[in-house]
Amino acid sequence: MTMKEGQAGTTDSGVRGVVLRSAGTNCDGELKRAFEAAGASTDLLHLNAIAKDPKRLEDYSILSIAGGFSYGDYVAAGRVFGLELRHRLDEALHAFIERGGVVLGVCNGFQILIELGLLQDPGLAPDERSIALTDNASDRFECRWVTLRSEDSVCPWVRAGDLTPVPIAHAEGRFAVRDRDALDELYAKRQVALTYVDPAHPNTGRDDDVPYPFNPNGSTANIAGICDPTGRVLGLMPHPERNLTPWNHPQWTRMGTREEGEGLPFFRRMVAVATSTLVS
Repeated sequence: MTMKEGQAGTTDSGVRGVVLRSAGTNCDGELKRAFEAAGASTDLLHLNAIAKDPKRLEDYSILSIAGGFSYGDYVAAGRVFGLELRHRLDEALHAFIERGGVVLGVCNGFQILIELGLLQDPGLAPDERSIALTDNASDRFECRWVTLRSEDSVCPWVRAGDLTPVPIAHAEGRFAVRDRDALDELYAKRQVALTYVDPAHPNTGRDDDVPYPFNPNGSTANIAGICDPTGRVLGLMPHPERNLTPWNHPQWTRMGTREEGEGLPFFRRMVAVATSTLVS
């Protein structure tokens, strides 16, 4: 199953997804297109539309929060949007996950998931954090292509060992942990889903220092994305939705024949997982 030039999407899988946006969100259209290309009927809704009627979440199997700069990233990246979701949709979001719904947060969406506390031990309060996303080690906005390695995690749509070229675009994407025990716990629970690697030396371990710019922000243990303990909630800083076609990669003319971008299988597998646990 491939996406040809000009093709809007693939066969409808029966899965319905929703992409949430707010003031400052700017990657929502790309994320909607990615899910539709992967076979999910996808709606794009403002936070206010769901908050007005939280039962609307019952219509969906996939919930995604797009990248951008929600509310201008005032106070901190994703904090205002995260607070809005916590106060207006906290019960509905937890019910969605408990029903088997899957959640994706990309870039600003990852920051929002951390603000919500959805990616850490459920025994911790959202304000009692063991993980955070903070300023890049370079102290500047980083916009470049990187290589991700998929790790052996509990996230069912992340296939261990895959190497995926994807772009990043963020200023506050450095993954940090409270202490070594918090990092050990993430690995013990198989929550580390994606790491940055040097494509020429991709077999690095958790204690190996992947240098800049391959680790573009100085993240602890080179971590680019983690999931919650159930595997149904995933956040990552890079943008797989920006590598859907063979022509998205800046070096596509040197990469040989490719029928689709390397980011599309990520969404196709996510839709397949949602298909197997359709929310009724």
